[in-house]
Amino acid sequence: MVDHLPSVYQEFREQRPELAAALDSIGAASDAAGPLEGVTHRLVKLGIAVGAQSEGAVRSNARKALEEGADPEAIRHVTLLAITTRGFPAAIAALGWVDEVLAREA
Repeated sequence: MVDHLPSVYQEFREQRPELAAALDSIGAASDAAGPLEGVTHRLVKLGIAVGAQSEGAVRSNARKALEEGADPEAIRHVTLLAITTRGFPAAIAALGWVDEVLAREA
């Protein structure tokens, strides 16, 4: 599998392929359920990950946003928008995770 994925996630996919396939199916269905796509779609998912303070999801969605062509400053902006809704500590933690992804992908 891809080297940036956490080992627990890789092991889940290997040990429970039927659940992984179901998860993939739900993800594809939710991705197709509305008009958002591309960079907008990915930045929304990044914002949700920041709100949930999910380090893995923040890193994953930041990486995928770059792959979709998002400007690094737009990706950082998503984390800064969280300051007033999620709180400064959570937003700054997410900004750190995002900056690590951006440095790694540069």
